[in-house]
Amino acid sequence: MSTPKTPVAAVDPAPGADIGAVTATEPADALGDAFAAEYSIRPIPAPGPVDTAPISTTPAAVEELDALWKAVVHETRTRGNDIHLPISLAFAERLCRAYPDADADLVRVATLLHDTGWAHVDESRIISEGFAGDWRKAAIRYEHELQGCNVARRVLPGLGYSAEFVERVCEIIDGHDTRPVARSLEDALMRDADRLWRFDQAGIALASSWFGMDPATYTDRLATEIVPELITQAAADMAEADLSRSNALLKTAVIR
Repeated sequence: MSTPKTPVAAVDPAPGADIGAVTATEPADALGDAFAAEYSIRPIPAPGPVDTAPISTTPAAVEELDALWKAVVHETRTRGNDIHLPISLAFAERLCRAYPDADADLVRVATLLHDTGWAHVDESRIISEGFAGDWRKAAIRYEHELQGCNVARRVLPGLGYSAEFVERVCEIIDGHDTRPVARSLEDALMRDADRLWRFDQAGIALASSWFGMDPATYTDRLATEIVPELITQAAADMAEADLSRSNALLKTAVIR
């Protein structure tokens, strides 16, 4: 397993661009800058195989995480986490195969736990604040990141994870929605997995309702806003393949 490598720029440039030429629009982030320097071409090319088949064909099959799933069943029952988290983990598995230098265990565990904090905030505010207006800066999103770290610190030590590993997980969870840049390859893969689930039909069904959009409007948003946010080329390839399939299945060119 590798150590965390380092992170992503505040505003992602066009594919193939040198992000050293991008002017930062957010406060300086030393770790983010280091990651941007190390992985200067975006989206980051994939050294390993990229699987763009429907995600249902390769569910995450890491049985050693079953105890962790059981420890957070309560946390999966809020905001569709029992759909969102398993699909995101399946995408994380694919991304780890595409980027074998990443610490796959860290990516898996951080992905599984990243949104568990939603179960420990005021549920009535999740939709009203977390999916409205400038939602990326909503206080409820900072709160769910903090609570997700609390979940990780509560459940992981008893399952045999070291204190150092737990803090690395928390470094990814804390800021995964609200920090504009990733700070490690593992952080980047978790962020991409968190976005990729939205392109699957199940993700479109859930998330379009959260944002109060019909599927056609939501898939338009995926193409214009979310694809450009993807950090890795593998994720971009998966997203575009899924979006094409989802648009065809949901007849979004007609039902709009």
